[in-house]
Amino acid sequence: MDFIPENIAQYSEQHTSPESELLASLNRETHVKVLQPRMLSGHLQGRFLSMLSCSHKPKRILEIGTYTGYSALCLAEGLTPDGKLITIDVNEELEVFTKKFFAQSVYSEQIEYLIGDAQVIIPTLDEEFDIVFIDADKLNYSKYYDLVFDKVKPNGLIISDNVLWSGKVANLPEGKKTDKDTQALLDFNKKCNDDPRTENILLPIRDGLMISRVLGK
Repeated sequence: MDFIPENIAQYSEQHTSPESELLASLNRETHVKVLQPRMLSGHLQGRFLSMLSCSHKPKRILEIGTYTGYSALCLAEGLTPDGKLITIDVNEELEVFTKKFFAQSVYSEQIEYLIGDAQVIIPTLDEEFDIVFIDADKLNYSKYYDLVFDKVKPNGLIISDNVLWSGKVANLPEGKKTDKDTQALLDFNKKCNDDPRTENILLPIRDGLMISRVLGK
């Protein structure tokens, strides 16, 4: 995930608004107690997600892939007073850990945390979303995109994480086969870029964010 020199990354974080005490605590505990802590969005990306949300002032947010809840708490910062964030994760082993931090947040009453298969849950959601954040298993990114698309309001955002996949999508030698996850993301990035229903920008923030703005329907 390290695409830029460490000194520039540190300088960027030093000149970015700090994370809250709760987010800092969640960040530390995730690194100490949870496997694969690199999956956590972290300070810089978290502040970017918060800024997008605060600028958009969403009433409804859907997150696919909760992990330990860092990105959900960042996105929740922009919710309207009557807004709600629904976050879905298949890993029930992190439920107690994650709920502990949700409960400490001022947004606790606005977060609905669902455990289960997102492909099963999403069709049951009778909601229109202003923002969707996809950060789950890479093989199913395209399926998640299709499942949520008609539930996203015009000018709503679909934000997809890890689309640069540690640089693998841009470093594949011509004619060489790759692993399934990398190929899935190559296909997904092309799908987003070719979709005439959206305007897209792929930002090299952390592991890559694809931001798709849904045009008028």
